[in-house]
Amino acid sequence: MSYPLMLCMIVSIPFMGAGLILLTGKYPNLRDSISFVVATILCASVYQLIEPLRQGSLHEVTLLEVTTGISLALNVEPLGLLFALVASFLWIVTGLYAVGYMRGHHEKNQTRFFACFAIAIGGAMGVSFSANLFTLFAFYELLTLCTFPLVTHHGTPEAKRAGRVYLGILLSTSVGLQLLAIIWTWNLTGTLDFRPGGILGGTASNSVLSILIALFVFGVGKAAVMPFHRWLPAAMVAPTPVSALLHAVAVVKVGVFTILKVAIYTFGLSTLSELASTPWLRWIAAVTIILGSLVAFTKDNLKARLAYSTISQLSYIVLAALLANEFAIIGGGMHIAMHAFGKITLFFAAGAILVAAHKTDISDMRGLGRKMPLTFGAFFVGSLSIIGVPPAGGAWSKWFLGLGTLEANEQGLLAVLMLSSLLSLVYLLEVPVRAFFSSPSGVEQETGVKEAPWPCLVAMGVSSGLTLGLFLFPDFLYEMMKMVFGS
Repeated sequence: MSYPLMLCMIVSIPFMGAGLILLTGKYPNLRDSISFVVATILCASVYQLIEPLRQGSLHEVTLLEVTTGISLALNVEPLGLLFALVASFLWIVTGLYAVGYMRGHHEKNQTRFFACFAIAIGGAMGVSFSANLFTLFAFYELLTLCTFPLVTHHGTPEAKRAGRVYLGILLSTSVGLQLLAIIWTWNLTGTLDFRPGGILGGTASNSVLSILIALFVFGVGKAAVMPFHRWLPAAMVAPTPVSALLHAVAVVKVGVFTILKVAIYTFGLSTLSELASTPWLRWIAAVTIILGSLVAFTKDNLKARLAYSTISQLSYIVLAALLANEFAIIGGGMHIAMHAFGKITLFFAAGAILVAAHKTDISDMRGLGRKMPLTFGAFFVGSLSIIGVPPAGGAWSKWFLGLGTLEANEQGLLAVLMLSSLLSLVYLLEVPVRAFFSSPSGVEQETGVKEAPWPCLVAMGVSSGLTLGLFLFPDFLYEMMKMVFGS
């Protein structure tokens, strides 16, 4: 198969899968099997791009010429391929988990759920391989629209209200700020292409470019930089597999991926590091990191606590982009993968607790670890990665982020990263400690509680195992991020 055809097929596979899922909706076993097979085919196809990228034999593929200089086009570069590999692999794992969860929790509208999930992965693939800002924006908006039915899946007044917040914030930021930044970039440069070294250097004064980077940072609402973060905790009314999709597989990762890609290929790191707005934007990210952690402390609902933890962790990657040096970019790219595997493990565990024990509040989980040791063991492993300590993969990404703060002579930001890790240690490890070492009392003394259905356990085992594996074998992630700099 030729490279252009392969690249087009990769982006198309999830959409074709969605169609097959809709056609087989009356046959749940066949529908779920198709979802799993399509996810596997996608991941294997994305994997085939690794070697051609190493050999430098890939080039841009134009799908549609909109007007002179603006096209819907795809291209493969190291950061995008890394993100595509993470998203496509986690689709397999999340799809398996979703079967156990949706059936164990007797959810309605499962066919619609799996079809929208597939379309969301297609949107993530389009963003990953976007060759220009126009293509990225088109798939970015598609992702917002196709995940709205997932957020409002239950159809309750609370779910509908959350959906309005979700659409309102994400569409208003993307159309009001991000689209403005894209049009302004076109006006300055006459192109929207992603190019090594960026396209904006020398095109305008530093003050104009400073405004432009601020528009991108706040306009990419999926990155959940405060104050445009409320959509993320609001969306926690959705089923847990949707939360996993939002936090680890696609939505928020598309946000921080977009900011990283714009920093590297639109501004260029040398241009970005000289802008007057960069220091205060760095501290906006730092404030989001700390406040997200502090708010997480106040949440007794487990999914709400994890939501604010995600808000905090996303700004690590935003900060990496704004530090604009090689160490930070490597750390930010690695953190996309490390956080994805760690956080998806935590949400898998939260969903398993809901399905098996019908508990959502941390205060009700005393002694529950003795009945669900696999679930809370996986939660412990995921927590280590988010905290950033061995033997979990998050230790490596936070190490490079720390080096990036020192390279930028930002010792204060290093202190922020260290404080955030300490805070996350406390608010995350409270859950397994309470579950394993506290005596059950009152409502916790329920009989008949056991582990979640086996698909949930297998998915948790895979994600937590890879969270540990990424600590022992981080070389591939490091290699991919070094290729961003041509080495």
